[in-house]
Amino acid sequence: MTRCIGNESFKDTGLFYTLKLIKGKYKLRVLYTLMEFGVVRFGEMKRYIGNEISFFMLNRTLKELEADNLVKRKEYNQLPQKVEYSLTERGKSLIPLLDGLCTWGDEHKPQEIT
Repeated sequence: MTRCIGNESFKDTGLFYTLKLIKGKYKLRVLYTLMEFGVVRFGEMKRYIGNEISFFMLNRTLKELEADNLVKRKEYNQLPQKVEYSLTERGKSLIPLLDGLCTWGDEHKPQEIT
């Protein structure tokens, strides 16, 4: 039996759900950072991602990823405040996807002109 697009909805696909979790300007950058470096402090992540992300936006992005159980936050009871972020097991399950995106980018990015 042939599938008919009239009976289908993109919202019912796994891709739609995945994109819903990782959509946003900085979520993939945060996930990539945690994939590459494991446990990362807030300030380190801010410096690594760069000046284009504000402290507010990084905090918001991390909270959204934490709410979706992709990132875990560990706060230490000390002064100055120390907070570390890492991938949850669910977040780690995205590593093959992120690796694939990295490989594709390495293979298809234009060669730099010297």
